[in-house]
Amino acid sequence: MIQTLLRSWSLLIACGVLDAMYSFFSFMMEDPDGSVTLRKFAARGTVIFIGKFALAAGVCALAAGIWNFRKHTSWLLMLHGIALSAYGLMSIFWRGRLTFLPIALLFVVMALSIAAFLLANLRSLQQRALERWTFTVTAAVAIGFALAFLSFGFRLLRFQQPGSYFLWVGSFFAFTAVAMVVIALRLNPFRAAQLHSAASGGSRH
Repeated sequence: MIQTLLRSWSLLIACGVLDAMYSFFSFMMEDPDGSVTLRKFAARGTVIFIGKFALAAGVCALAAGIWNFRKHTSWLLMLHGIALSAYGLMSIFWRGRLTFLPIALLFVVMALSIAAFLLANLRSLQQRALERWTFTVTAAVAIGFALAFLSFGFRLLRFQQPGSYFLWVGSFFAFTAVAMVVIALRLNPFRAAQLHSAASGGSRH
């Protein structure tokens, strides 16, 4: 059990780091005046480069869900990983024009899977007020992102300028990085080992 938690924990931390790197490069896409830069968005190599971070993060999240498959909520991590991997693959391999709706729906799935995972695990935190508060707030922010991207996808909201797309995407990936760390802390193998050790010690007495 501890080994399984360690693998899942490590993969989620890696996912958070990769999400943070994607966020960093997305923010670099936009100048303070709102113009799109970063070695030019039009440069195909830039899109492929940052798409690889999304793909790697998606694979890590999917693997974490598979390693933790005995938990009834692990399929939500797998769903997040699949949607994130699909976004990464689209960034790397898509060559033609594409409306924003399919991309927006992938972001909606990513955000709602995080929210659902956090809310589904609230029951196990009855005696931990701080963690319950953290899970609740993080889930609420995820739902907010899902609604925002859904609105952008169906054109209820519009990006004000080309660079604002990168601002939203960068913000989402920054949030996802934090959310992955929050989830990883829930699966902390070191705390589980301590609890297991304490339980074993108590049973001996």
